[in-house]
Amino acid sequence: MTQLSPAQNPPADGTPTPGGTAAAPAPAAAKPASDSSKALYGGKSSRRVTVRDIAAAKERGEKWPMLTAYDAMTASVFDEAGIPVLLVGDSMGNCHLGYESTVPVTMDEITILSAAVVRGTKRALIVADLPFGAFQESPVQALRNATRLVKEAGVGAVKLEGGERSAHQVELLVSSGIPVMAHVGLTPQSVNAYGGYPVQGRGEEAAQQLLRDAKAVQDAGAFSVVLEAVPAELAAEVTRSLHIPTVGIGAGIGCDAQVLVWTDMAGLTSGHVPRFVKQYANLREVLGGAAKDFAEEVVGGTFPAKEHSFR
Repeated sequence: MTQLSPAQNPPADGTPTPGGTAAAPAPAAAKPASDSSKALYGGKSSRRVTVRDIAAAKERGEKWPMLTAYDAMTASVFDEAGIPVLLVGDSMGNCHLGYESTVPVTMDEITILSAAVVRGTKRALIVADLPFGAFQESPVQALRNATRLVKEAGVGAVKLEGGERSAHQVELLVSSGIPVMAHVGLTPQSVNAYGGYPVQGRGEEAAQQLLRDAKAVQDAGAFSVVLEAVPAELAAEVTRSLHIPTVGIGAGIGCDAQVLVWTDMAGLTSGHVPRFVKQYANLREVLGGAAKDFAEEVVGGTFPAKEHSFR
């Protein structure tokens, strides 16, 4: 935009200019820039991120990143990198425990690994998944297992799958003091019902159901909602319709936040990865190379060298 010189700038009060035409009132002053020290990513605060910080980020229009983590060491790396929210996802079943899906993951497994992630971090909000079979039976079952994650593992919030069908569980957990991140769209725990991992929300009826699901968990008190494998335009519409943040995974750029499974993001996963994954490194190659170098030095008799030995 061309910047007017002081002589060209019209009067701000709308009085006529020398040419006889009334000038338009000056636009209202822009709002002061938000305090960057409060930003979820790149902020200066060292205390734990809370759900109140998540809500404030939505009000500021701030986008933020989330990654999964399943152990203390990896979690500490992401925490030091400034990732504000870490999810101890039941995706551990696929990428950490060797299962073919998330379905076999147990409460014992999620609790142990969540506790490790909490111990490895200082700032990030730690969210733990309620695994398949841990909340579907009833809201009371959900409360019992969510309470275990909060008390034994020390997480700051839990995540559970389902929209309208899980609204009563969300409501009881939130009313009991446990923050809930909801998860709609593609819900991996339903892989057997889906017969795979299809994109959700295509077609008018499916789109309306997804919107109802998102609003149902919002009304039940969820502080945010994951949208997985949803057409980008629909995810953007859902995001505009909600006052809680949306977290996209395969849901386009219009969401408030984005999450990836860390082993996918870092290139550690072998074989096929979903279309929505971007690999920011190739750790599989790096680790494989390191292992081969170690092995060759052992076989060749060059490791351990003198500097690695005691006298």
